[in-house]
Amino acid sequence: MSRENQLKAFERLLNIMDELREQCPWDKKQTLQTLRHLTIEETYELGDAILDNDLNEVKKELGDLLLHIVFYAKIGSETNDFDIADVCNEICEKLIHRHPHIYGDVKVENEEEVKQNWEKLKLKEGKKSVLEGVPRSLPALVKASRIQDKVKGVGFDWEEPHQVWDKVQEELQELQEEVQAGNQDKIEDEFGDVLFSMINYARFLNVNPEDALERTNKKFIKRFQYLESKANELGKPLMDMTLTEMDVFWNEAKKL
Repeated sequence: MSRENQLKAFERLLNIMDELREQCPWDKKQTLQTLRHLTIEETYELGDAILDNDLNEVKKELGDLLLHIVFYAKIGSETNDFDIADVCNEICEKLIHRHPHIYGDVKVENEEEVKQNWEKLKLKEGKKSVLEGVPRSLPALVKASRIQDKVKGVGFDWEEPHQVWDKVQEELQELQEEVQAGNQDKIEDEFGDVLFSMINYARFLNVNPEDALERTNKKFIKRFQYLESKANELGKPLMDMTLTEMDVFWNEAKKL
């Protein structure tokens, strides 16, 4: 599609948003606050579509998310705080400023240097900490991954994968000691350390921990639902089956 057609499509969306905001009872009532949880939900739906590699669904979910962005900008324009042009120009200026190797005379050798420069530029912009950019409301697993990415950008990181694996082993040992001691608060503390170190190790394996865990979630759901279907065929509730009986179908599911 040509740039002209792309711009026409975007203008069409803006016009529809104007009409809905003026005429639709539901759209007229929405605020930044009422849309927030819906935007988070749409983002997760997009994430699901990406993990499923369902490109048609990705297209639809991107549309839903784009609608939310246009909706927020429309609300902002009504209070004269910002509009969609301000949103677009703001991100354009940021991208130009954060890519001096493209729009300036800075030389970079690889992706890693780009990320390091990105974090240095953010500190020059007035941020007091490289961790300021990590949203407080991120799910803990995703937040841990982003924290580690951020500090890596300023050189605070392990050098070799085996060092990180040694740290995982160390944290597992400390967790086991607290389990044996029976101190619940310390157990939770050490369990968190184990998870944090495993997420760190995932980076060195080039594995996205969120994607990896969700992949396992989907795998477990698929196998368990196979087990449920087999139990249903037998006319025997799962609660009446022994673990040995369930294992037969579970192992069948693993082979599928």
